[in-house]
Amino acid sequence: MIQVAIFGASGFVGGELLRLCASHPRLQPARLFGDSQAGQALGEVHPHLALAYPRAMIERYEKSALDGVDLVFAALPHGQSQDLAPAILDRGIPLVDLGADFRLRDPAAYKQWYGERHRAPELLGSFVYGIPELDRDAIRGARAVAAAGCYPTATILALKPLVDAELIDPASVVVDAVSGVSGAGKGLKESTHFNSVSESLSAYGLISHRHTAEMEAALGATVLFTPHLAPMNRGILATCYGTATGSMAAGAPLETMRAAYADEPFVHVTERSPSTKWTLGSNAVQLTARYDERTGRVLAIAALDNLVKGAAGQMVQCANLMLGLDEGAGLSTCGVYP
Repeated sequence: MIQVAIFGASGFVGGELLRLCASHPRLQPARLFGDSQAGQALGEVHPHLALAYPRAMIERYEKSALDGVDLVFAALPHGQSQDLAPAILDRGIPLVDLGADFRLRDPAAYKQWYGERHRAPELLGSFVYGIPELDRDAIRGARAVAAAGCYPTATILALKPLVDAELIDPASVVVDAVSGVSGAGKGLKESTHFNSVSESLSAYGLISHRHTAEMEAALGATVLFTPHLAPMNRGILATCYGTATGSMAAGAPLETMRAAYADEPFVHVTERSPSTKWTLGSNAVQLTARYDERTGRVLAIAALDNLVKGAAGQMVQCANLMLGLDEGAGLSTCGVYP
């Protein structure tokens, strides 16, 4: 068995990683780090995992705790992985990081979008950006992967084939994306209280949301991105627009998308307009696209579960590639419905 350490095990993504590892044939969670709830039984922190991990405890991280660890998952807020990665990589332990710390190659870009100096710029070139459908060859055998998060994954998968096929003007991309509240993390904040979210839909991060930088880097496009918070637990729905580069058959965007993802086990291209509920609990992405002759624009839509394909499932998929395992091990293509 592959012994796994999880940083951020007490959070939503940490809990999802543990749920996925419980059905994985090779990944065995061995050390669970979560400073805010250190000393508590895992079943107290994540009651839904109590039967799968009856003796597991959340612990405070110490460097010696990595002895015997074969793989590290880091599901931490941005800024924290920079302080941990050097010691992990110096020990030769493969690392999959979900934070934004190593997704951008340029330390100046990190400072621009995150408002602070990068504390480990010498490691930026060591990380492979992690969307397996687009970066599979680079991820396979890599020692450090910066797994893409939920908004970038949905947006990039929806738009990449259309940009690459030159069906849309890369200077014209607009993205409106809606997320469930779990995307904001487990920490308590007024904006995610029940009374704030219930029966409400709000936009945030106007003009300067930090995930824009990843989208632009992966797409080679200029993106106007506006995220929205919806009163649901899970899910991302990204609705993306771009000006068409010329007239085309009505079905050209959909057929281009189908060809690009024909062999992808976790991507389903459909004529129907996708729903977040179709992907609930799964590592699947549902995609569709249209050309609107009247406005001269192309429309692309992606739906995924922000905690699975947008977080923990993406991390497991990357780890499977890194370690030479079956890429789909521990991951489901089936959503939970209704």
